[in-house]
Amino acid sequence: MATYFSKVQCYIATMTNMQTASSHAVRAPLNSLAQWKALQSHCSQQANAHLRDMFKGDAARAKSLSIEGPGKMFMDYSKQRVTTQTMELLLSLADASGLRARIDAMFRGDKINVTEDRAVLHIALRAPRTSRIMVDGVDVVPSVHQVLDRMSAFADSIRSGAWKGHTGKRIRNVINIGIGGSDLGPAMAYDALCAYTARDISFRFVSNVDATDFAEKTRDCDPAETLFIVCSKTFTTLETMTNANTARDWALKGLGGDVAAVAKHFVAVSTNAEKVKAFGIDTANMFGFWDWVGGRYSMDSAIGLSTMVAVGPAAFKEMLGGFHEMDEHFRTTPFAKNLPVLMALVGIWNTNFLGAQTLAVLPYDQYLDRFSSYLQQLEMESNGKHVTLDGARVQWSTCPAVWGQPGTNGQHAFYQMIHQGTPLVPCDFIAFCEPLNPIGKHQDLLIANVLAQAEALAFGKTLSEVEAEGSAPWLAQHREFDGNRPTTTILCPKLTPATFGRLIALYEHKVFVQGTIWGINSFDQWGVELGKVLAQRIIPELSGAAPKPAHDSSTQQLIERYRAGRGR
Repeated sequence: MATYFSKVQCYIATMTNMQTASSHAVRAPLNSLAQWKALQSHCSQQANAHLRDMFKGDAARAKSLSIEGPGKMFMDYSKQRVTTQTMELLLSLADASGLRARIDAMFRGDKINVTEDRAVLHIALRAPRTSRIMVDGVDVVPSVHQVLDRMSAFADSIRSGAWKGHTGKRIRNVINIGIGGSDLGPAMAYDALCAYTARDISFRFVSNVDATDFAEKTRDCDPAETLFIVCSKTFTTLETMTNANTARDWALKGLGGDVAAVAKHFVAVSTNAEKVKAFGIDTANMFGFWDWVGGRYSMDSAIGLSTMVAVGPAAFKEMLGGFHEMDEHFRTTPFAKNLPVLMALVGIWNTNFLGAQTLAVLPYDQYLDRFSSYLQQLEMESNGKHVTLDGARVQWSTCPAVWGQPGTNGQHAFYQMIHQGTPLVPCDFIAFCEPLNPIGKHQDLLIANVLAQAEALAFGKTLSEVEAEGSAPWLAQHREFDGNRPTTTILCPKLTPATFGRLIALYEHKVFVQGTIWGINSFDQWGVELGKVLAQRIIPELSGAAPKPAHDSSTQQLIERYRAGRGR
């Protein structure tokens, strides 16, 4: 609770500084800008436009509304309900929103996370050694590479078998304990890069405070062969430390109770050396990161230690190189040819002018099974805000709900709603030319499906076309597809570590652009704090250790019902 209130005090102090600082420019409300109003007018003129007609009327549409970026990443957004005029108006809105200045400020190390008075420098995590990025007068790049070098040495020791457990056995199981960005990033990265991982070591991820998560992940593990990576910046995160202490008890029970065993079976990703040491972890095996790294942007920091152990330092370095390529593309490329900017602007159009409330991200690669879940946090925790940087209530829609799963499974689950349901659901399709597992005709069938789905969503099937096929009149309307459902297709050569890095950075910067235009802070998450504070208050009430609860009648009733169910 103390942490929460200190954050609140920091917020109040920072907002006071913002209000008094002469350099702080209050921006006009987004919906008052001439560029916004021009887009509203344009949208009303486009209300009845259909993608069928857009393609018929513009032979060059596919070429003019597609672009190639780093690593031959090809983005075709011609099946979005935009025209070249739409994009020109959106680009004008980006300029009016101060996007160029805010990009420069982020890369320069300015403290653009104003509510927490922090720089936003996940881009420094993948900067080459020769780069120079200053925060408070200090170049942070050398410290980033010091941590990366220590991570590499550690990863090599685990992969080679040089690191031995307490009983002298080699480590065969690595279990990452974290939550939020300390879990979603590493877990998703492991799945995405599984083809490149060491197959003689199992990798598992525990995040949920539900004991089932820990029990199932350790069920068939030998404590003598298991290493835990505990990821918590403060080493106080409730869920993470509950699981970490359970892991400690589990390991000691299987290793004869010798507390010296902890140092051989636990390492930490943290900045709290005192608590790490008290836990029993050798601080020489503590890997730090910085307050200018947000949790959901941290998978390429020390939080990615499990990823580096899994794929090896060389592949991890390749991944960082992919991140950096997209960073530089985003920083230097004119907006009209800039992948993250264009993707973000299309999203602005869909959310703020076409009224879409969700975004489906549909990767046609099983290795990206958890990619949509990862993006849920990246986008929704970043841009799920209702207050502008200036402290005013937002008067426009911000973040859509992000969801999805890999094709072709989704086609047999929820695509029916996307095709014929009443909500408008824009889709991002992600596919790769070359498979990592070239078996038979699987890849051709996979790509045929993604292309067919995008085509069907765009153009649909008219009633006259259905009737011409001989469908009975009473059935024809059921088989009609309106089409005009917007999609973007991202086609890459192959899912390599570098491609993976580019893809994550693409979405990171897309989120940044949208947050800038919406005028919100994409780098804090005050919305998650209140629930944490209330949970700390309720915990002792559940056991009966605290006085009778004093909550609303519903919460109090549920507490009493739970206590009765546990015989308390």
